Amino acid sequence: MEAKSIVLGVEGMTCNSCVQTIEQHVGRMNGIHNIKVSLEDKNAVIIYDSKLQTPATLQEAIYDMGFDATVADSNPQPVLLDTVFLTIPTQSSLSSKQICSALLKNKGVVDVKMSSDQKTAVVTFIPSVVNGKQVMQMVPGVDLSISAPEVTPGTCESSSWSQASSVVLRLKVEGMTCHSCTSTIEGKIGKLQGIQRIKVSLDNQEAVVVYQPHLITAEEIKHQIEAAGFTASFKKQPKPLKLSAIDLERLRNTQTKGSETVLKETSSMNDTKTVVLRIDGMHCSSCVLNIQSTISALPSVTSIVVSLEKKSAIINYNPNLISIEVLRRAVEAVSPETFKVSLPEEYDNVALFPTLVSTLKSPLLALKDASQPLTQVVVINIEGMTCNSCVQSIEGVVSQKAGVKSIHVSLTNHNGAIEYDPLQTCPEDLRSAIEDMGFDASLPAQPSPEVQLESHRTEPPSKVSPAHLVRQQTKTVSKCYVQVTGMTCASCVANIERNLRREDGIHSILVALMAGKAEVRYNPAVIHPSAIAELIQELGFGATVMENCGEGDGILELVVRGMTCASCVHKIESTLMKTNGVLYCSVALATNKAHIKYDPEIIGPRDVIQVVKDLGFTTSLVKKDRSASHLDHKQEIRQWKRSFVVSLVFCIPVMGLMIYMMVMDSQLSDAHTHHNMSSEEMEALHSSMVLEYQLLPGLSVMNFLSFLLCLPVQMFGGWHFYIQAYKAVKHKTANMDVLIVLATTIAFVYSLVVLLVAMAEKAKVNPVTFFDTPPMLFVFISLGRWLEHVAKGKTSEALARLISLQATEATIVTLGPDNVLLSEEQVDVELVQRGDIVKVIPGGKFPVDGRVIEGHSMVDESLITGEAMPVTKKPGNTVIAGSINQNGSLLISATHVGADTTLSQIVKLVEEAQTSKAPIQQFADKLSGYFVPCIVAVSVVTLFAWIIIGFVDFEIVEKYFLGYNKSISAAEVIIRFAFQASITVLCIACPCSLGLATPTAVMVGTGVGAQNGILIKGGEPLEMAHKVKVVVFDKTGTITHGTPEVTQVKFLVEGNQLPHNKMLAIVGTAESNSEHPLGAAITKYCKKELDAETLGTCTDFQVVPGCGISCKVTNIEGLLYRKNKMVEENNIKNVTLVKIEENMEESVQPALIIDAELPATRTSQKYSVLIGNREWMSRNGLVVKNEVDKTMMEHERRGRTAVLAAVDGVLCGLIAIADTVKPEAELAVYTLKSMGLEVVLMTGDNSKTARSIASQVGITKVFAEVLPSHKVAKVKQLQDEGKRVAMVGDGINDSPALAMANVGIAIGTGTDVAIEAADVVLIRDDLMDVVASIDLSRKTVKRIRINFVFALIYNLVGVPIAAGVFLPIGLVLQPWMGSAAMAASSVSVVLSSLLLKMYQKPSPEKLEFRARGQMRHKSPSEISVHIGIDETGTGSPKLSLMDRIINYSRASINSLFSDKRSVNSVVLSEPDKHSLLVGEFGEDDDTAL
Repeated sequence: MEAKSIVLGVEGMTCNSCVQTIEQHVGRMNGIHNIKVSLEDKNAVIIYDSKLQTPATLQEAIYDMGFDATVADSNPQPVLLDTVFLTIPTQSSLSSKQICSALLKNKGVVDVKMSSDQKTAVVTFIPSVVNGKQVMQMVPGVDLSISAPEVTPGTCESSSWSQASSVVLRLKVEGMTCHSCTSTIEGKIGKLQGIQRIKVSLDNQEAVVVYQPHLITAEEIKHQIEAAGFTASFKKQPKPLKLSAIDLERLRNTQTKGSETVLKETSSMNDTKTVVLRIDGMHCSSCVLNIQSTISALPSVTSIVVSLEKKSAIINYNPNLISIEVLRRAVEAVSPETFKVSLPEEYDNVALFPTLVSTLKSPLLALKDASQPLTQVVVINIEGMTCNSCVQSIEGVVSQKAGVKSIHVSLTNHNGAIEYDPLQTCPEDLRSAIEDMGFDASLPAQPSPEVQLESHRTEPPSKVSPAHLVRQQTKTVSKCYVQVTGMTCASCVANIERNLRREDGIHSILVALMAGKAEVRYNPAVIHPSAIAELIQELGFGATVMENCGEGDGILELVVRGMTCASCVHKIESTLMKTNGVLYCSVALATNKAHIKYDPEIIGPRDVIQVVKDLGFTTSLVKKDRSASHLDHKQEIRQWKRSFVVSLVFCIPVMGLMIYMMVMDSQLSDAHTHHNMSSEEMEALHSSMVLEYQLLPGLSVMNFLSFLLCLPVQMFGGWHFYIQAYKAVKHKTANMDVLIVLATTIAFVYSLVVLLVAMAEKAKVNPVTFFDTPPMLFVFISLGRWLEHVAKGKTSEALARLISLQATEATIVTLGPDNVLLSEEQVDVELVQRGDIVKVIPGGKFPVDGRVIEGHSMVDESLITGEAMPVTKKPGNTVIAGSINQNGSLLISATHVGADTTLSQIVKLVEEAQTSKAPIQQFADKLSGYFVPCIVAVSVVTLFAWIIIGFVDFEIVEKYFLGYNKSISAAEVIIRFAFQASITVLCIACPCSLGLATPTAVMVGTGVGAQNGILIKGGEPLEMAHKVKVVVFDKTGTITHGTPEVTQVKFLVEGNQLPHNKMLAIVGTAESNSEHPLGAAITKYCKKELDAETLGTCTDFQVVPGCGISCKVTNIEGLLYRKNKMVEENNIKNVTLVKIEENMEESVQPALIIDAELPATRTSQKYSVLIGNREWMSRNGLVVKNEVDKTMMEHERRGRTAVLAAVDGVLCGLIAIADTVKPEAELAVYTLKSMGLEVVLMTGDNSKTARSIASQVGITKVFAEVLPSHKVAKVKQLQDEGKRVAMVGDGINDSPALAMANVGIAIGTGTDVAIEAADVVLIRDDLMDVVASIDLSRKTVKRIRINFVFALIYNLVGVPIAAGVFLPIGLVLQPWMGSAAMAASSVSVVLSSLLLKMYQKPSPEKLEFRARGQMRHKSPSEISVHIGIDETGTGSPKLSLMDRIINYSRASINSLFSDKRSVNSVVLSEPDKHSLLVGEFGEDDDTAL
């Protein structure tokens, strides 16, 4: 039998008589032990027998009584049970069976077992329902007493009772893989009746169980472990401890005393003694565990600590119950019975060990393994806490978990320190428990060193082995950011990442080409940031450690002047450390810098600076680089521009010479063909040309000039390339620079060698050289790089613009009483503290986020939210840092400063987004790593192929070689041609364009998104969003506004009896005192309708939870007379907005007519007002007519709340209130569907409301009544079906699902937790941005693909052409043409990405025009609603075949006349699109939209 407890939510109870009815009715049911119903909490806590009842049957029973019951928690909790031993008197009038059945009839008794001699009954009961004394009095006429059973030595029973407290069972358990398995077994077995203690060891694959054999058998335990999915076998048959008869008797007595007496004994441990025993024969922790678990099971032992190193056991025991000798024998009897136990002389005097004794007084320490720390402390980072109530709820829930000793949660530090028992729980379990509550919990990357309660050890803690310390240090991982300059393409990125990963102490590295930033996770014990920067510098890049990057709030860098010696340093450090709120301080005399960590909740940066100033030193902030200078690529642009100009200056003459030679050569060949000149004449003519004139034998003017012009370009223009290429080759990698250097150097060296050989041989004919190639190559490459950096600077513009929005200074003011300005001072924006009053003048930027406390103004927030219209700000409104104040001066109170401001967070998000790699880019990086070696190979193959082809068949070369003439030898022609082809291959290949394809597009995409109010956190979500197939919307706050609004007011009396304005004024005034959201909605509506800021006076206000309010209202005449002119207009307005039911069928009571006559004089009249539900009206003697009741039911069917209002005892109005749907929701859903996406609504709300909302926005699949934890499961379920899921939500309860979804989209007005968990954040509360984000993703991915096509076409087409594959069709490339093509490929890719800047969000007007006539509300039959997590929907109301045929035919007719919608359409009683836009308050229309 198992008792379970469950909480059912009960709706519809109005008073205590309902409570009593439910308690009596359910309490009488079979198998119900106890029921407690609460009217306030609207729930019932039921303890029941799980064999006789289930949550569903209980829910049904409450339903049958006319109440609504919901299961709040789908997992019933097991109930704590207690056991009592009862002695049955020998002269009992009843048999033992009758006594058993009499006991079992009582509520709270779960089980009764009889001993074999029928003298003792073991009764298991629920202590929260009955206690031991009540159990004794349960059988009338029989005197039962709590005691031990009589045991005669030698009977079979005797052994079983003696084992009652001392049977230890060892089981081998196979199939365990992790600590979750061990906790599963411990949790399951530990709950069984009769199990006293269980410890499962993962390392030894065994379970040690201490149990009571009269309540459970060893076989049953084994069977239960197997039922959990593990294989279990007995290591040794269980056996009792070998103890003497006297000890047995003592043990038995202590065991069977009622639980109350045992508690008393454990609490008063003053009469315990401590003994230290020497134990020989222990080999491992398993022996330690055996002894501890067996001996601690003895009731007379309060605690035991066994030390394997010292071969000792320190036992705290009760000498009245057990002697040292018996303890010694008990230890020796522990399996495997090989331990030798003795009493060492030096331990005779226990007084020497007062510390030990004091620690042993705590029974907590009983079970533990000495080699294990007794408790450990873990610090868990918790995000999403907003107030102390969050702190209390976390502490309350976690402290209840098994194994948790203590917990302290800090709201300011966003973390919780938990002391726990590592044998019972682990940090991961604790973290997930906190996450289950809806907070974001993470374990620190640097695990806090486990805090061990060392006091029970006799050795000093200093003797910890050095190996252990190293182990602890290696666990710590720190993170630093390094600014990297000089990266040009993905090859550079791959190069840095690959080389740094090989270094010791570096865990991971992520390099961002665009942001010029590397994020490195490293082990501070092995390597430090400056060494990491040096490693990057060795690779040929500029690298500096970014000091301020990634530092959170509470860190201050100061420059301190006036320090002269070490005592100044000490003075500053010691004073600061004594200051409340300063956590850490380090001052360096050499650099004059102070590094201070502080708690921003307690102290601010100005206070710290003041403390230092008071000591007599001058101090100022270390200026942070606020400009985004590293993003604009100015330095690189300058460098490449210079390089281009230098190369160009020398290149132009070279090109002139080349063109001249080409013209002359073509004239010569023409002369040769037309004038039939002999080859000797040709040679003579050739050598007589000016440029062919030989200065020295073999050295012509042409070659000499080419050499002179080429040399500076090769040396100065190519200097940068040589350095980079050298560094790359040194680290066994190849990048773009290696290709360029190879091409130019080979050309230059080959030419020089040929020239020197010719001079040595004093050749008559001048050799052909390639001196023209390097200058032309360098010109095109530097031009390409220059243009590329200009374009890269453009792509980072969005981020640079965001960074430049930040204000640099703030004006802080001091206010006196009545907000009088006492003083104001200009301070650095970093010195603004939370709570400061900041003054912002017209035209000024808001330096921090804050709340307006004085002044009115318009504020331009367009750069942050994308909202074009200025926003009005008055006291109480929030302002965002970076937005611009337009016309009025404002005083604001700072709420978020420094790195916490919205702008800083946006900058951080955008920066992280642009530095994170899209998965598609990782492929490109990999590709470019293999690219360079392949190209070099192709180039070499080309060289040898053409040499071979040339010598085999010279005619081919002769035919296609430009500028061939007979004066050159055939061998030279072949080699020159082969070199030209291979150099062209090197020139044309370009991995840069591949590397730029993704990051430039991602960068522009995220930048454009940020400008449109869509923050995308990285390349991955940007790329993933286009693969999404299902979009899941949360309801409250996402599809709906999240706050109730009045959707319709129905007046139940004629306007001439109670003017409508007057009724609204009375009702609005009455509800102005109510704190209920519905009351606030009514007041807001009345104020809006009456166009008034204040209403009348409300007295005698009473509220009855769940029913309504009653009060007296006065002073509304002034309000009505003041608005006298507007009354007429308002009446007209109300006629259009509210269809007043004037043709009431019932005649109006005459009482109203008298009541309605307003006095001519302005005497204040008192109205008695009742507002509430039907129950409240009937309690106050008012009859609700059938028509009104029907209208209310119709509203309720649509998921609204209908409230009745009565003035002076007459029902005069019905107000319908609902959480209204956002106006753009329907269009957004329609557009998403038209994009081919499936749209699902998921909500924790009831199915009625969910169905109603779904029908309004056009969603057909709904999951209602889904718990936050089940939202995650639901998303997972959709993903398991092979669909990519986007989740759109706003609240803490959505954050786990947002994190689980492939793309989480958070509405910017939502909670911080949701925004943290999401991948995409919509700054504006506009669902059309969901459409825009998916559209932007699709456009970006399309652009990335186009870029890849550009990049690959250049290489795939260019390389074969360069290699001469297409020579037969006359396609030949010169090296300079190759480099021009290469430069063009990089530039074209970047320009292609920049086209994304033209992106326009899909405009709602266009989409609405396109969707005109096609959007329609869904009928209930088209919506499938699934309750909870199950797939089987409750479907839709069952329609007969005929109904369905009629519906379908109507629907098809509707679609034909979509503009003139038939009144009798399927969507009966739902408004059409046009009425929604006009917003008519039709009687049945959902005017919410």
